[in-house]
Amino acid sequence: MTWDRVLNTLGAWALALLWVLPLAYAVWTAVHPAAFEARFDLLAPLTLENFAKAWSAAPFGRYFLNTFLLVTVILAGQFLLCTLAAYAFARYRFPGRGILFGLVLLQLLIMPDILIVENYKAIHLLDLVDTIPAMALPYIASGFGIFLLRQTFLSVPKELEEAAQIEGLSSLGILLRVYVPPAIPTYLAYGLVSVSHHWNNFLWPLIVTNSVETRPVTVGLSVFSAIDSGVEWSVINAATLMTSGPLLLAFLLFQRQFVQSFMRAGIK
Repeated sequence: MTWDRVLNTLGAWALALLWVLPLAYAVWTAVHPAAFEARFDLLAPLTLENFAKAWSAAPFGRYFLNTFLLVTVILAGQFLLCTLAAYAFARYRFPGRGILFGLVLLQLLIMPDILIVENYKAIHLLDLVDTIPAMALPYIASGFGIFLLRQTFLSVPKELEEAAQIEGLSSLGILLRVYVPPAIPTYLAYGLVSVSHHWNNFLWPLIVTNSVETRPVTVGLSVFSAIDSGVEWSVINAATLMTSGPLLLAFLLFQRQFVQSFMRAGIK
């Protein structure tokens, strides 16, 4: 084994350790009494009381429901709009197609935070402030999703579309039966990225929501941890694990499918 390989291995383990330490501390404090927040005793008693305290101290059930509705609405809208736009860019010839697709790609260069003020003005004019659609609307049209699906649709042989036209299929039928099935790995890869991103999104939901009825788990956790009533770190970390647990569990269960979907979709 060469020195370069030894150093690379040691560096990788060091980075992995730095990454896992905060998570390990959160798990430790969440499953032990508050007296052991800074005492690492292997014989310390285990408890689930911190999770019970966190669940009863804030309406996390409502927060989870809001987050589920949010990511579902966003993903459904993205699949619909991105599929139709990608199909048009991939198979139809119309004036200005290149310019329009260039504008779509330009969206990838613009940070969403830059548009917060304008987005809020638009949401206010639509009278949608403090609603789940208000959190979802700015993300429905995804330039990345359009680009990804367009590239996948371009790889479908033109002969398959011509054969479907001979069979009498409409444009919608051709899209659903010829183009969508080969793109399922791409849909899966993009769906995983979208759900993960919007489950953890914080800034825009914080600005556009004002009540428990609409707050997602990220904003709810922030409000819960900011309470000036001496909330214990063990309870806060238990709440943090509850909010991030579904994503961690999903990744552990589907990590192989996660990696394979990205490889098939051609994401490098």
